[in-house]
Amino acid sequence: MLKLASDPSNITKVEKYVSQIADRYKLDQEKHTNMLISLTEAVNNAIIHGNKQDRSKMVSIKLAQTRSGLAVRVSDQGCGFNYDQLPDPTSPERLCECGGRGVFLMNQLCDKIRYINGGSTVEMQFKIK
Repeated sequence: MLKLASDPSNITKVEKYVSQIADRYKLDQEKHTNMLISLTEAVNNAIIHGNKQDRSKMVSIKLAQTRSGLAVRVSDQGCGFNYDQLPDPTSPERLCECGGRGVFLMNQLCDKIRYINGGSTVEMQFKIK
């Protein structure tokens, strides 16, 4: 498990963590990249939106092996969000906006994604077998 204070500068620690996972489970470059982007987005969302950059609040990252791969959970201490109400970042009126694509990217790059605890935890699954 990796625990990070809700400081945006801590996002850099995600890269080393994902590299360790990639080495341990012999992930190919595509899986490594997909996990890195997804996890970086999830941690960024947890720090900025979940914990509102309150450095006294923590973001935790837990890794578990599943039958078909790896499951990574990112949890914050915020009150969650309604993931079904997010606007579509690919709609024509939103294409030029900055931001708003993190959850969309995570959905595209993970093999399975689900939100738990009212959205304060996201579990991303990656097939490796």
